[in-house]
Amino acid sequence: MRTFGAVCAAGSISAAARALNISQPSVSNTIATLEQRLGVQLFERGRAGIQLTAEGRLLQRRAVALDVLLAQAAREIDHSRDGIAGPLNVGGTPGALVTLLPRAVERIERDSGPFALNVVERPDRDLIEMLRRGSIELAFVTTEIETPPPDIAERTFARDPFALIVGKQNDHLPDRVSLRGLPAGQWVLPEAQGAFRRQVDALFVAASVAVPRDAIRCDSLLVTKAVVGMTGRITVLPREVVAAEVAAGILRAIEIEEAQFARSLGVRHLRDAALSPLAQVLMAALG
Repeated sequence: MRTFGAVCAAGSISAAARALNISQPSVSNTIATLEQRLGVQLFERGRAGIQLTAEGRLLQRRAVALDVLLAQAAREIDHSRDGIAGPLNVGGTPGALVTLLPRAVERIERDSGPFALNVVERPDRDLIEMLRRGSIELAFVTTEIETPPPDIAERTFARDPFALIVGKQNDHLPDRVSLRGLPAGQWVLPEAQGAFRRQVDALFVAASVAVPRDAIRCDSLLVTKAVVGMTGRITVLPREVVAAEVAAGILRAIEIEEAQFARSLGVRHLRDAALSPLAQVLMAALG
């Protein structure tokens, strides 16, 4: 399986042999043995090189997951030797991670021993495939927007209302506004096509106004908050995402008349995969 994965990654038998530092006939024989055991053809060989069959494409995902699993197992053994739980690999969208993860980490640090946690930010469209590959175990996302695929379980842990976020240059704005009365071009809005952007767009639909076309499009929370804090631009974010900046007086959260729903936030994971001990601890800390 690892040899098969190397062939998929390298694009040819000869390139895989060089990557694995073994002979080309050894790679060919290994692939032939794998095909014989499975009773299917994994590659179609032609002048342009090898192409995966339908069965080969299905097996490729498993081969990638196997490599990830073996690498994670080695790291877990290494950490266990030093009395450290994990590592646990998680991913998520920026807002979901900011809202849910810090408090969970605080609770784990208070109640448990040393642990290792790896966190990556990715758009919604990438997180499900990362779960399937095994490169992350938990995905922190906006929930209750769409039904997840059958192999993915979803659990909601928090709800966070949307607010208009402004800096000091907009101190003149009242504590409650309608999107209909705000300037069209002075916005910073999310770029990535995902659940968060759909909810933000839905606010404009509810106000019967067009989504600003000349806004700055940005998926970085740090950049968005910095631009809003230093200019006259405004944005829409869940309140918890800017709680620290609001408490410090850097930003202000204004109630939006059209915000009749709160953003739901939670975690997705593979439905039939047993969660690791550290993942179970993290889920308990969230709940």
